[in-house]
Amino acid sequence: MAKRALTCHGAQHSGAPQAMAGTVMLRDDGSLGIQYDLLGKIGDLAIPDSAPGVHTDGLWQTTCFELFVGDGAGYREFNFSPSSAWAGYRFSGYREGMTALDIPAPVIDLEQDEERLRLSVMLDRMALPSPPWKIGLSAVIEDMSGMKSYWALAHPPGTPDFHHPDCFVLLLEAGKGA
Repeated sequence: MAKRALTCHGAQHSGAPQAMAGTVMLRDDGSLGIQYDLLGKIGDLAIPDSAPGVHTDGLWQTTCFELFVGDGAGYREFNFSPSSAWAGYRFSGYREGMTALDIPAPVIDLEQDEERLRLSVMLDRMALPSPPWKIGLSAVIEDMSGMKSYWALAHPPGTPDFHHPDCFVLLLEAGKGA
């Protein structure tokens, strides 16, 4: 199990999200557990309403939690909405060769109160390549005014870019923690 802080790209704009952490755990059955913990004024955030847990494109355009899994030359991107909608894609290289993944729907659970939001995800082993993996955890957080902040384990120079290899900083191997 690996728990790491995510940092906000650039200046914090609204103060609504004050801190975020991500936890990743490879389970004995090969599934991957991911947990995102966001602290701040949760009522000031744009949280999508509950929706069917189906593959949905464009989730990153509002509050969305993301997982990137490097698997050699390519990588996989997963988007998880607090609504329970999700998306999964395979890329053959940096932003190249994107194809939708045909995988079992992840189990997404949302808990929130005034000061904390926790999104827990269980991703089936069929969605994942064989370990070891280089992992990037990230999130787009939108506040009620429409402003967005971009959170990740690491950020490359310049504008936010969760696909950049510099964001894939967590090494996870079968049978080992990070």
